Amino acid sequence: MEERGEFGPIAGNKLFGALYNTEGLIMAANTRIVHGIAKGIFRAAKDLRAAVIFELAKSECDLKGGYTGLTPREFSNAVCEIANDVGFGTWALHADHITVKKGTEEELKVVKELIEAQIAAGYTSFAIDASFLFDLSGKTTLAELQRNIDVTTELANFIKEKMAGREFGLEVEVGEIGKKDKDGLVLTTVDEATTYITELHKRDIYPQVLAIANGSTHGNIYDAQGNLIEQVSINIERTVEIAKAIEPLNVRIAQHGITGTPLKFISTKFPKGLILKGNVGTFWMNIAWEVLEIFEPELYEDIWAWTLKEYREEAAKKGITKNDEIFGKYSKFAITVFKDRIYSVSDDTTRELEAKAYAEAMMFFKAFGAVATADKVGEYLK
Repeated sequence: MEERGEFGPIAGNKLFGALYNTEGLIMAANTRIVHGIAKGIFRAAKDLRAAVIFELAKSECDLKGGYTGLTPREFSNAVCEIANDVGFGTWALHADHITVKKGTEEELKVVKELIEAQIAAGYTSFAIDASFLFDLSGKTTLAELQRNIDVTTELANFIKEKMAGREFGLEVEVGEIGKKDKDGLVLTTVDEATTYITELHKRDIYPQVLAIANGSTHGNIYDAQGNLIEQVSINIERTVEIAKAIEPLNVRIAQHGITGTPLKFISTKFPKGLILKGNVGTFWMNIAWEVLEIFEPELYEDIWAWTLKEYREEAAKKGITKNDEIFGKYSKFAITVFKDRIYSVSDDTTRELEAKAYAEAMMFFKAFGAVATADKVGEYLK
């Protein structure tokens, strides 16, 4: 692992440990477009002394670049350079959603290769997501979760081995986020959460945060008419029940799917002190598109046209016909296609991306109660 500079990332477990018993959430930003956006977030974090996490999921950033066009090394180098430029070091570099969908030997081999690349690139925190491996035929909760538990254990031990004694953050997941059945969104139960964590502990796997299915969905969400709507479907009651049940196990909640959630909802409804990590992803891409639409209209129009051309048919199969919804759902796949042009925009555009991200991050940090959390991390590390 190469030197990351004076302000390189710290171990994720240090952030989680320092803030475990505080009222502030750590914002985890999936900066699919690093250019301008990450610097604005870093500047806001520094000004408010707010601990922060930068992350990309396996689908966004893998050995081939994912749909951001960024490999783990490229993402790490870019974010570390910005951290050193801004001069802020209370942050972690997190591998979001290291997803396993089938659990085959071949799939796990590919996942382990990605993890090795992430470790080599200096990642300091990891989210293992084997939530897809839920066995509906299981007769007990443990039987339903057994494959998730086994795969999570295998990958967590692999990370331990490859980290070679270095500390790291660990997030795990039970309950597929955004999954629906005939009755609506499927929610993780208290029994699933406690069984899952207890069984991991029996195997000497000790995650600091747990992602659950609690009514949120990833990305932009739309009503039946294709109109963008707010993300307020998070089931706070279930979240609190699970959080209190796993608290004796020294685990907090990682809240996914916050894009579109009103800041007032976050500041007044989120159970501070029980949710420790809050993921904000698609939101940052959305504000990048807003800036490009005004400052780089030709580029924006090309991204718009490409998205509609490439995904109209696929969207129609899902009943999505409104152009705005097609773009909102599928424009993320355009990032790698237009990567060179996105990262070659004018200085004015870059400054506007940074300014927009700074302003929005300031509000998120305040809504999260994250002001001065970096100070608490500093005290914890002494």
